[in-house]
Amino acid sequence: MNEKHKKALVKGNDAVAMGAIEAGCRFYFGYPITPQNEIPEYMAAHLSDGRGTFIQAESEIASINMLLGASATGARAMTSSSSPGISLKQEGLSYMAGSEIPGVVVNMSRSGPGLGGISPSQGDYFQATRGGGHGDYRVFVLAPDSVQECYDLTMLAFDMAEKYRNPVLILGDAMLGQMKESLDPKTYRPTGTFDKSWILTGAKARPGRFLKSLYLDDGELTEHNWKLYRKYLKMREDVRYEALWLEDAELVVVAFGSMARVLKSSVDMAREEGLKVGLIRPITLYPFPEVFIRGTSRHIRHFLVMELNTGQMVEDVKLSAEPGARVDFFGLPPGMLPAPDVLLGEIKKVYPSAASAPKERS
Repeated sequence: MNEKHKKALVKGNDAVAMGAIEAGCRFYFGYPITPQNEIPEYMAAHLSDGRGTFIQAESEIASINMLLGASATGARAMTSSSSPGISLKQEGLSYMAGSEIPGVVVNMSRSGPGLGGISPSQGDYFQATRGGGHGDYRVFVLAPDSVQECYDLTMLAFDMAEKYRNPVLILGDAMLGQMKESLDPKTYRPTGTFDKSWILTGAKARPGRFLKSLYLDDGELTEHNWKLYRKYLKMREDVRYEALWLEDAELVVVAFGSMARVLKSSVDMAREEGLKVGLIRPITLYPFPEVFIRGTSRHIRHFLVMELNTGQMVEDVKLSAEPGARVDFFGLPPGMLPAPDVLLGEIKKVYPSAASAPKERS
């Protein structure tokens, strides 16, 4: 095996940076904030050898606009931050989506609202999946649950950004960014070929190209928004999820990211006790795996959504499930990460209802 690609014990933040560089990212713009600082530290160390450009911008607002500019030239570029820093980037994300400019943004989220703290949180789900900034737009959202996925999904993010000419957000959290696991750093292989006819390279002996989000002629902006809407629907072709133990399940737990990571142990413990519990982990939070959840809800009528917040993804599960399916919720606001046995206790509280629920919609 190539020395570069040997397995190693790696932090989640470092894995993101490693995946970005492997995928061809040569421009990074950021501003320090805990708990994602290892990402800019790694990029500074590995883009300062002449292979690329690292800039510690004067603010989060500056860094997202630098990302817009670099990406407009067709370069693979990235920025990263944590919750309140991501909030400051929202205007730039709206401009990028409106101008159809790709780029990768990483949010290793921390607790809030406001300054909150630096503990893990999933309170940024709404911000990530509903656009976050002004206007009628979406970003493609990937949610890893391991160090390996921090690496793999970062490489995928650059492909999805170019495929759809749209910003892609990687939504991790403080736990995923700071924990260390064994990483198998695979060689990047593109998932397809991507059109580059739109990039700005300087007009020499060809018509000029324009990337803009300002449309003032009658009906022009309406037409543009419908075009973007059709693109967001097309993103469903790349929906991703993990489904475990569904074959005989009477209760399905739905969770993403670090909460899903802990729940895999909880569901395994439930199975050992004879409880027929399954797990669905959305990997793309937008597009959400609504079709799969709807199909599952036709024969498994009880869901338990578990999140590190007071209830956000649960709304998407309720919208996806068939009428009559029961959707319960357990939330834990930020400040601590629950142990597997704590979550097992919450599963047991609702499981008797699941066991007696009708299996098919009437």
